[in-house]
Formats: sequence, structure tokens, C-alpha cells
Amino acid sequence: MTTFETFKRDIERAPAAGWKRLGRWLRRQLPTGLYARSLLIIIIPMVLLQSVVAFVFMERHWQLVTQRLSTAVTRDIAAIIDLIDTYPQDANHSEIVRIARERLELNVAIEPGTELPAPRTKPFFNILDEILSEEIVRQIRRPFWIDTVGESNLVEIRILLDNKILRVYARRNQAYASNTHIFLLWMVGTSLVLITISILFLRGQIRPILTLAQAAESFGKGQKMPEDFAPRGADEVRRAGLAFILMRERIERQMEQRTAMLTGVSHDLRTILTRFKLQLALAGDNPDLQGLHKDVADMQTMLEGYLSFARGDVEEDVGQLRLSDLFDKFAMEAELHERAFSSEVDGEDDVMVRPNAFSRLVGNLVSNSMRYAKTVHVEARHRAKWLTIIVDDDGPGIPERSRDDVFKPFFRLDEARNLDASGTGLGLAIARDIARSHGGNVTLSDSPMGGLRATIRIPA
Repeated sequence: MTTFETFKRDIERAPAAGWKRLGRWLRRQLPTGLYARSLLIIIIPMVLLQSVVAFVFMERHWQLVTQRLSTAVTRDIAAIIDLIDTYPQDANHSEIVRIARERLELNVAIEPGTELPAPRTKPFFNILDEILSEEIVRQIRRPFWIDTVGESNLVEIRILLDNKILRVYARRNQAYASNTHIFLLWMVGTSLVLITISILFLRGQIRPILTLAQAAESFGKGQKMPEDFAPRGADEVRRAGLAFILMRERIERQMEQRTAMLTGVSHDLRTILTRFKLQLALAGDNPDLQGLHKDVADMQTMLEGYLSFARGDVEEDVGQLRLSDLFDKFAMEAELHERAFSSEVDGEDDVMVRPNAFSRLVGNLVSNSMRYAKTVHVEARHRAKWLTIIVDDDGPGIPERSRDDVFKPFFRLDEARNLDASGTGLGLAIARDIARSHGGNVTLSDSPMGGLRATIRIPA
């Protein structure tokens, strides 16, 4: 059963649902791009309009002119037959032949015979054959045979008289509106010219929208915008481009202000921590101060982690990173920690990312797996549109209800997979922040290895 038959059956059973399904199918078949849809908006009405005009022209003008011409030719032939019947004394009918040739522009011949040739196959589309036959039947009412097929400019008509056959040769344009194709050629030619102009105009209007989309996509991935980007095109597109530039400037100013503020906070807090360390050093090796030493070290680690999370490496430019080299570093780290590590790369090995930030993104997830699992496997799938990196381990995993919470800053699990004393509660938060700055995301799920699966998915 074809798709159309399925839609027809659904419409008969449930009209509303069937029409909705047909509408969804049509939307899937239509192009999704603005450029292609705009062309369809222009071309489809033009084609429909010209189809209607051509049909009306064919039905009214072409057929009407052909019918009148065929009527006139048939009337002349009927007059010739009347002359033959009226003046039988002219055995050779030379005068009738002369009158037909000079006055009616018809070449006629009168031959003996009582049988006409077998009817020829009628053409698939030829109104001359149909109209001329109708006129001969209506005016002459005698057996006839016509030949309107072929490349010849002549139309042959044979009329069976009492004991002879009248052969008439008429020019095709005497019985048929043969120059009608000029109208169709003009119609098609002007349509092609208009479509070409529309395509050129639309390209100029769509290009600023595509440029704006590329700039927004680059900004969403943390990349620099094209240097020559400027609002162009129609007023609405210009306003959208200007709004995007202002939004980007506001976001960059906020990020710069946040970074500057955190740099100042870092300087002040580090100064205080340095005083603490100096005072502790002057106090000597006092066992009672061991806890204070540990607190100062933890504060230093938490401060560095928080600053790194808030900064997000936004100042780094996009560059090339080789995944296999990155995975080799993880393999060496796993060997030092006595962990089993394996990796594979499916697709192109080189990716365009912010190298340091992306290395930290994958490194945080791999380090988190190595902390709680004995075996870690990393798989990279580089496709045309998306880069997907999957980190699997055989550790205790994370409960499903807590998988969104672990990405919150300073969130700590009370279960098996908790951060140790050296952790700051920012590893996964930093990972998701970096992934989103690349235009992607990080998600957690169950691993086939029995532990946790972390999936990084960013635009390639």
C-alpha cells in the first residue's frame, strides 16, 4: 500500500487525524531552509498562474482559432465538391483545379477510385485532427481520410465522391493556429527571467541572515565572530544583527567584570592566606597546628578551583586538538594510579576546540572515573556535525536522582561516590560549564560496564 493510499484510508476513517498526518508528511517533504522556502513561495504561484493562463489560452484562444480556420478550409472544400457536382461536363475539372489553386490556395486533384486508405493512427495531442474531422463530418457528410501527422507543412484530405476521390492539399497554417507556440515560448522565457532575478534578489536577502546565524553559532561555541560581520540586509535583519552585537558586548562585559572582580578577590584572599602560612611557619612544628595547616591548604585548593570555575577559560582561542594525544596522557595517568585504561577514536582524530578548556573538560570526567573505578574506557565519535566522547567506568556510579545535582557547584554526595578530602565539589560543574561554552552539554547515565557513563556532545 502506497503512502497516499494510507493517507486516504486514514482520512476516511478519522478525517481530522488523517489530515494532520498528511500535513506532517508534507512538512517533512518540503525543504527546511529559508532560501529554498522563499523560492517555493515565488515559483509555485508563478507556475500555477501560468498553468491556468496556458490552459485558458489552449482551451479558448488556440482551439477557437483552429476551429475557425478549419471551418473555412472545410467550407472551401465543400464549395469545390459543389462545383464538381454542378458542372459534370468538365471531365478533367481543369477549371475547378485552377480556381481552387488561384482563389482558394488549395491544391486539388481528382482521381478515379472507390476506396480510401486505412485510417491512420491519431496523434496523442493534436486538436487539428479532431476539429478538422468534426468540420468535415458536419459540412461535407461524405467518407473522408485525413493526414495531419508528420513534419510536413501540408495537410492532406481525401473525400470519397461517387466514383472518384478528391485529394486536397492545404497548408497547415490555413487550418491550424501553428504560431501558438510563440506565446508559450514567451511565457516560459519571461518566467525563467523572473525566476533568475528572484534567485539573485533572494540570495542578497538571505545572505545576511546566514551570516548572522553563523556569527551566533560561533559565539555559542566560544569562538570569535567573523571580523567582517556587520548588520546588513533588510531593516528587520539589520535590527536583529545589531541586537545580537549589543547582546554579545553585554555578555562579554559581564564576563570581563566577573573575571576582574574575581582576580581582585583572588589577590586579597591569597594575601591573607600567605599571612596565615607565614604565621604558621613562624610558629614552628607544633602538633596542635596540624589541623590549621590542613585548613589553609584546603582553602587554597578551594580558592583556585572556584576561580577556575568562574573564569571558565573564556579568553582562550579556538585551536586544533588531537584526541589520541590527549588520551595517551590519560593512559599515563592511569598507569601511575594503577588503573586499567583503554580508548578509541572513531572518525577524524583532530578537532577544533579550545584546547586547554576541552582537555580540562575531558580530564575532569576521566579523573573522576579513575578516582572511584578500577577500569575506565573512553570512546570518541567524530562525525560531520557532532563530536561525542563517552567515558565509561566500573565504579559505584551515581544515583539517577542525583545526576543533575552533581553538576551544581560545591554539591557533595553522601553516598559511595563522594569527593575525597582533596576535592572542591567543582569538577563536574566546570566540565558542564566548558561543554556548554562549546555549544554542547555533558550528561550522565548508566554504563554497560556497571558504573557511570559520562557523555560529552558538542558541535564538531
